[in-house]
Amino acid sequence: MKMNSDSSQWANSPVANLVRYVPSGIYFARARVGGKLIRRSLKTDVLSVAQLRLSDLLKAERQGVESRASVSKGKMTFGDALAIYASRLEAKVELKPSAKLYRQKTIEALVKSWPGLREMDVRKISERECLNWAARFGAKYSPSVYNNTVGTLRHILDVSIAEGARYGNPATIIKKAKIHQKALTLPEHEQFLGLVEAIEHGGAWCSHDCADLVRFLAFGGFRKGEAETITWADCDLEKGEIVVRGDPETGTKNWSIRRVPMIPDMRELLERLRMERPDEPPQSPVMRVQECQGAINSACKKLGIARFTHHDLRHLFATRCIESGVDIPTVSRWLGHKDGGALAMKVYGHLRDQHSVSMAQKVTFATVANGEIIPLHGKVVSIGS
Repeated sequence: MKMNSDSSQWANSPVANLVRYVPSGIYFARARVGGKLIRRSLKTDVLSVAQLRLSDLLKAERQGVESRASVSKGKMTFGDALAIYASRLEAKVELKPSAKLYRQKTIEALVKSWPGLREMDVRKISERECLNWAARFGAKYSPSVYNNTVGTLRHILDVSIAEGARYGNPATIIKKAKIHQKALTLPEHEQFLGLVEAIEHGGAWCSHDCADLVRFLAFGGFRKGEAETITWADCDLEKGEIVVRGDPETGTKNWSIRRVPMIPDMRELLERLRMERPDEPPQSPVMRVQECQGAINSACKKLGIARFTHHDLRHLFATRCIESGVDIPTVSRWLGHKDGGALAMKVYGHLRDQHSVSMAQKVTFATVANGEIIPLHGKVVSIGS
């Protein structure tokens, strides 16, 4: 946002180094760091949130100043570039804490897998050394972790280029690993019913609640983290929909709130739970347990079916919807995807063999007349011809 220099547009706050842009109500950090006056949007109009973000931003800016000071002395180590990158990463208020944490984990994996990297002069890091590290790292980690860590290496070296410490990024020579789509192994209808029953009668203190969580995830297509935040106030039985807000700190995966319609099984589940717990206030979570992987594992082993995870129940929901005739763009919206169905088409475009075979029986090259087809000795004879 372009800032207006008119002082009447800005209002001081009770907190030092924190001002509010009056037209939008958004708070900004305004402070002098390393002799330079900075003003950064904190992307919130809530004072308490702005205070927390202000502290993180100022800390990140000061760390960046210290790192650049060492560069001005004529040398930049990878550790110096890393410190600047880490400070900028922390200052990005548009990133969720979970995204920052994941990127921090890739930094840790990178430094741990490349001994002595922090102390290396960035000017002396060669393409060959990058390739050698990539070969070692790729042999131990999954393609997705490998690709994300390579991306982090490139970002850090880009910092050294921006700071004038070197020309060119030697990590660009590393090619990304191909990620193969995971084959979905999901329980059939009877298997799912048997599995839920096995979980419910598992004998643990929370077996009943675990079975309800499995139903809830399968009937709504929620992520595990989303399901644990859904309250009774989010479930509108009159409208037949559930509002998915996600965690107050991290939000839903794409930061948005979405509404998921209740399928008949979901409505039946919620009505039963409400009858069992009629006195719970609207802000109480619908689910009493947040995870049940152990119960799922035990039930799968007992029934002799392939193990699956909480997230696979989300896949099961999408698969059942598509098999029931719901179009992929609609399923994609229910899942909270923002790509118009591209990801859903990639993941669910090839459903189970049984469904594919049954759908194939509806395909014909015969001529249709009056809604009827009469095949005769390899030919098609239309009624009325």
